[in-house]
Amino acid sequence: MDCITNVEAKSRSGGLWRHPDFLKLWTGQTISELGSRITREGLPLTAVLVLGAQPSQMGFMTAVGAAATLLFGLLAGVWADRIRRRPIMIAADLARAALLASIPIAAFAHRLSMAQLYAVTGLAGFCTVFFDVAYQSYLPSLVERENLLDGNSKLAQSSSIAEIAGPSLTGVLVQLITAPIAILFDALSFLVSALSVWLIRKPEPKCDPAPSQHPAHDTVAGLRFIFRHPILRPLACFSATTFFSFGFIGPLYVLYAIRELHIPPAALGVAIALGGVGSLLGATLASRIARALGLARTFIGAILVMVVFYSLIPLAHGPMALALSFLMVQQLFGDSAITIFNVNERTLRQSVAPDHVLGRVNAAMQLLTLGVYPLGALACGFVAQALGMRRTLGLAMTGIALSGIWLIASPIRRLRDLPARDGIPSSAL
Repeated sequence: MDCITNVEAKSRSGGLWRHPDFLKLWTGQTISELGSRITREGLPLTAVLVLGAQPSQMGFMTAVGAAATLLFGLLAGVWADRIRRRPIMIAADLARAALLASIPIAAFAHRLSMAQLYAVTGLAGFCTVFFDVAYQSYLPSLVERENLLDGNSKLAQSSSIAEIAGPSLTGVLVQLITAPIAILFDALSFLVSALSVWLIRKPEPKCDPAPSQHPAHDTVAGLRFIFRHPILRPLACFSATTFFSFGFIGPLYVLYAIRELHIPPAALGVAIALGGVGSLLGATLASRIARALGLARTFIGAILVMVVFYSLIPLAHGPMALALSFLMVQQLFGDSAITIFNVNERTLRQSVAPDHVLGRVNAAMQLLTLGVYPLGALACGFVAQALGMRRTLGLAMTGIALSGIWLIASPIRRLRDLPARDGIPSSAL
């Protein structure tokens, strides 16, 4: 125990670079993020190149993977608050490793089928929901409060690095060893992640859940807490409004760039890759900017930068090179602003929500963001049919700009530093 105490003292004096338990988590997540990026491209390529999947089958496989958050997100939050989170993370990693390893094994035995890909996609999505909720809720118990923002920044850097390196690495692996075998690397990455989490020495605090409620009451506790909380409520409303608006941008982006701006696919790929660079830049600067400007100015500034540079999408025009430059600048600086906002939003959420409800709060926030995106995408098709792509993208940007009102009109505009958990209304608990 003295050894653990000494390690914690060193981590406080030397930051997270001298926090061995955080470094284990960070290393495992960096490798796992890269592996998951390989599967994100490798799984569809397996369906198309190996099984000759049709568009309807590809759409169904995507829907199966996305359904996990909607169906099981709130349930994952309940479990993350009732039992220790580290075992959930390890179990989810091991399960995903086994599921993904079944794909190259079946391909080698010539038994691979679309039914198996559907099953693996759905079950892996189920495990990912549980891992993500537990993972976001575990970090505050691993690192000290003053290091929480830096920890989220470093973990976001890992995700950004995977976004940059993943697509090109996937292409090389698929070309050299085929798509099913490339997925084996992700299975191995989950084993590394599970081992990294298992090696963490700091004991996880014993769960102390609130008195047992009716299952339905317990499941929606995160939503109830968010909408009764003066800080989390505007954050949730902003995120939901923004993600709904991004649901208009996502389905149209590639189509708009190629058909209306006449940008070649290869050049568009370069522009999109700059988004990963922007995310890495934002993750690196997120904690420094928040400490220099304070939380309120960081949030408002990130929104303004995001709106300005994402507005370049509907404003792009002229010769192909000029239009491409609009999108390149948008990807670099717009994605940087999004990452700065996300890192600080997650840190604020982890700081104000009590530990016994944090899992359900994280799950509810995930549902409110990822759950509304498909609704925006669905509405996008009808609106674009009536208004055209450029006007629809402009409408989406208007929605994102107006969503900032949720924060400006809330107590968040007065925040300088992370608030204490004191003063939370009892009705929110």
